[in-house]
Amino acid sequence: MIKVATLIDLLEKNKSDFYSGVPDSVLKEFSSSLKNNKKHIIATNEGSAVSIGIGQYLSTKKIPIIYMQNSGLSNALNPLISIAHKKVYSIPLILIIGWRGSPHIKDEPQHNVKGKITEQLLKLLNIRYTILRNHLDLKKFDKQIKIAKKNKQIVACLIEQGTLEKRKSIPKKKDFYSLNKEIFFKTLLENLQNKTKIISSTGYNSRELMYFRNKLRNHNSKDFYMVGGMGHTSSVALGYSLSSKNKTVCIDGDGSLLMHLGSIKTAATFAKNNFKYILLNNNAHDSVGGQTTYSNNIDFKKMSKSLGFKEFYSIVDKKNLKQNIKNFLLSKNLSFLEVKVGNSKIKNLPRPTNLIKIKNQFIKK
Repeated sequence: MIKVATLIDLLEKNKSDFYSGVPDSVLKEFSSSLKNNKKHIIATNEGSAVSIGIGQYLSTKKIPIIYMQNSGLSNALNPLISIAHKKVYSIPLILIIGWRGSPHIKDEPQHNVKGKITEQLLKLLNIRYTILRNHLDLKKFDKQIKIAKKNKQIVACLIEQGTLEKRKSIPKKKDFYSLNKEIFFKTLLENLQNKTKIISSTGYNSRELMYFRNKLRNHNSKDFYMVGGMGHTSSVALGYSLSSKNKTVCIDGDGSLLMHLGSIKTAATFAKNNFKYILLNNNAHDSVGGQTTYSNNIDFKKMSKSLGFKEFYSIVDKKNLKQNIKNFLLSKNLSFLEVKVGNSKIKNLPRPTNLIKIKNQFIKK
């Protein structure tokens, strides 16, 4: 195992002290240690993190550190290839990548797919990398950073689950809002009309929806769980709703919405009135460590109206919860519902399995 402080010390000895990235469960010990670091920016998506790093290098000539889950490499490809690549602007970057689905660790299907191609992808991009598992690997990584500085190129390290030593004093996640998610999900599921379809975002939203469906013995074949593709929930829901007579409820999270914010404008522009959008806003990347999304100071009412939604509903506590949900679901106009909720309180949430079965059940009329 490797101490986070040792890794950060290695980076800063190489005069790299600016960090940007997207929180990841494998790297939560790393990102949480940067909470009070003034040279740390939590980006809305990995491409943005890379781009912020590029700007920092242009300003300081210091190599920035960009962290992400390996699934986020897909978001990062554009600026990595078209700006930072050795054959374009030759801008050095240090990538810290949480390696979900590595060949040595059993994981979920979506992570296994990306895990198997992660090394191939880095090789295809001509990015030198080290798999960090022990202190000897840190020495290799240190040498690669020095080469990257000299040759002005990108370098990476892959970190598997359990590699980083747990910090003894990680601050507990604090709720920014107080409404219990269980109360919301229970009320929503009790008031859904027949044939209503739900498409829910990756992370705790889908896992909690599935959990409460089962707990309430509420048949869940009407749900499609986005086990990956963070930021694309509203687009999948839009695509489904356009050719379906079913009422389509999109349940999104604040981190997911902000990751690809333009998608909700597309949805508001082209969606029919059978499209319903629910934002579960807890101002946190809840499933990967509870880091803030900075969504608390966004006026989603003004935003939704300017995007093209005709009606806006807001839920902040149990008062009028049931009536607001009913009004939202029964509305014949394009509607946006913001629900300010606390973080998940359920331990060991189940994960969707048998994904092909879930898909086949969902597409049945």
